[in-house]
Amino acid sequence: MKRRSTIAALIVTAVALCIVVFDPGQYLNLEYLRTQQRGLEALVAAHPVRASLIAFAVYTGATALSIPGAIVMTLAAGAVFGLLWGMIIVSFASTVGATIAFLMSRYLFHGFVQARFGHRLRLINRGMRNDGPIYLLTLRLIPVIPYVAINVLLALTSIRLRDFYLYSQIGMLPATLVYVNAGTQLADIDSLRDIISPDVLAALGLLAAFPLLAKVLIAALRGWRLRQTWPRPAAVDRNVIVIGAGSAGLVASLVASAVKARVTLIEASRMGGDCLNTGCVPSKAFLRIAHQVHAARHAGQLGLEDTEIPVSFAGVMARVREVIATIEPHDSEARYRAMGVECIRGHARLRSPYEVEVNGQRLSTRAIIIATGARPFVPDLPGIDSIRYLTSDSVWSLSECPERLLVLGGGPIGCELAQGFARLGSRVTVVEMAPRLLPREGEAVSELLAHVFNDEGIALRLHFRALAFRPATDDSPAALEIESQALGDASREFIEFDEVIIALGRRANVDGLGLESLGIGVNENGTIEVNDQLQTRFPNILACGDVAGPHQFTHAASYQASLASVNALFANPLKRFAADYRAMPWCTFTDPQVARVGLSEAEASEQRINYELTVFNLSDLDRAIADGETRGFVRVLTARGSDRILGVTVMGAHAGDTIAEFVLAMKHNLGLKRILDAVHIYPTFAEANRLAAGQWRRAHASPGMLSWLERFHRWRREGRKQAT
Repeated sequence: MKRRSTIAALIVTAVALCIVVFDPGQYLNLEYLRTQQRGLEALVAAHPVRASLIAFAVYTGATALSIPGAIVMTLAAGAVFGLLWGMIIVSFASTVGATIAFLMSRYLFHGFVQARFGHRLRLINRGMRNDGPIYLLTLRLIPVIPYVAINVLLALTSIRLRDFYLYSQIGMLPATLVYVNAGTQLADIDSLRDIISPDVLAALGLLAAFPLLAKVLIAALRGWRLRQTWPRPAAVDRNVIVIGAGSAGLVASLVASAVKARVTLIEASRMGGDCLNTGCVPSKAFLRIAHQVHAARHAGQLGLEDTEIPVSFAGVMARVREVIATIEPHDSEARYRAMGVECIRGHARLRSPYEVEVNGQRLSTRAIIIATGARPFVPDLPGIDSIRYLTSDSVWSLSECPERLLVLGGGPIGCELAQGFARLGSRVTVVEMAPRLLPREGEAVSELLAHVFNDEGIALRLHFRALAFRPATDDSPAALEIESQALGDASREFIEFDEVIIALGRRANVDGLGLESLGIGVNENGTIEVNDQLQTRFPNILACGDVAGPHQFTHAASYQASLASVNALFANPLKRFAADYRAMPWCTFTDPQVARVGLSEAEASEQRINYELTVFNLSDLDRAIADGETRGFVRVLTARGSDRILGVTVMGAHAGDTIAEFVLAMKHNLGLKRILDAVHIYPTFAEANRLAAGQWRRAHASPGMLSWLERFHRWRREGRKQAT
């Protein structure tokens, strides 16, 4: 960054010196141009190619260095080259020069501006990614906006270089035509005001409105074409049909019913979806029991006696089912029917943008929300069909704790289940293709969690690729053959197991929905293609939750579902609600827990964001010491020189709760200084947030100011003594 700042200073200084020394203003005016017109025309007549190249180079350089006088140079091109050739020279030279200025600004300032003000520019960046060419074309067509400002400022956004060049070339043509044509009539021009009359400005202003108008017209045309292919019924029976009664579907239905819309909820399996029946609820109940068993075994750390608790695995599973049954009424058909939601059991299929077929009946609606969730991904490994494998869905069917458990996958689900089963008595081996556990998190997280797993007897095979399953025989148990992926190590081994859990992520449930017949696309990872407003190619068909991504969490599904329901019922061309994932948190419920919001260190480095890292270790937190829970830390990324929070990772007991304060701060653009100012209860784990903020503040204390304060306080102590 210092190097770029130096280069920027040198360029600005060089341009300023050139302007002062050479005073280009004396040449770039109408009077001087008239005196030199005949000489320039003679030069062009004698050496047309050389003159054209010189004119191109001079115009390009002046534009690239933002030297004022573009209007006069454009007039000169028209005066000496004529309308056609002058247009060609000026059009390409101005665009090439503008692009050079754009590239210089992007190289010198883009990283700093995005790092310092990226939170304020996120909407602009998103707009530039989606509609940048339209905005640029509009700006170029308005002659009162300085082109220099456009060149420099747009470079600070995320608009693509090719779009900048192409739409600059197109957008500057009308004004270029006006000035070049005026140059052909140079003798009749007394002032630059004669070129741009109110009528011409009005015409260019109307022309500038064309791109935005065209955007609206294109959207209307696209909608008209869709309606021609799929005519909208004159009347429908429902305002919205929601497909899927998981977290997303339930919230979408709840929002719709709350505003008195007629809503139908269709579910093919069980109300509550994966979260209630096979995901969040059973897994957290399971992990709670495992934590209690582990705490009893290590009670000596708190001055008690280590106690080995007999584990009834059947009792564990009974408790898991009891928890599900207790929460189940919250997601039941009876509750949602009482709120006015029509609930139907069956497989739904889209027949048109306004019709859904279920149980042989076609239901008509104004809008459709797809919330069908996801299922565990099972790889097509050789031999997998010859064994019985478990997933996060089916693991709850176990009636006995397996003696030897293999967990294929070291992500959040794999790590949670591996630790839970290990604490309940299984000998667990985790196989992960990446070099570390929880690859999405930082290296410090992976290192500490691997250390914890090793202490608890969990065998780790990191950076190993699964090759094939070997079925059980009378002489040997089932096994998985794995191969090392470490550089220079091609070793293989067999991992024997009694049960295996496949925990390699989840795939969206899109099969059988009829998306293909409507031309609704899916992404490479299988999720449905949606825009920021969660709309598919049909504005009235939306998707949310795991089936849409990009975050497959229950809380993310609920957040998206609220937006999808509002957009489905109330969206109009002037107002739609877009999803903002900048402050989307998540937590892996291992012990210690791992919670994160925002960027990790690796992600910040990949995006070339200049950041600072503040680390507060829980070993220095009084409450953690009292509870014997000192493993972990709070790691805060801030923009360099600022207290603005870019990302936070909390690892430790209650991390999923502790991080909530940082989520709120990031959502509302509050920095570490505000967290430091807030009073935190002592002793709590949340106090770690304030202590991390205090650590950042001390690191940014001015040595000069502290030295001055030291002298000030010495004077206040000794001043009276000296006076005496």
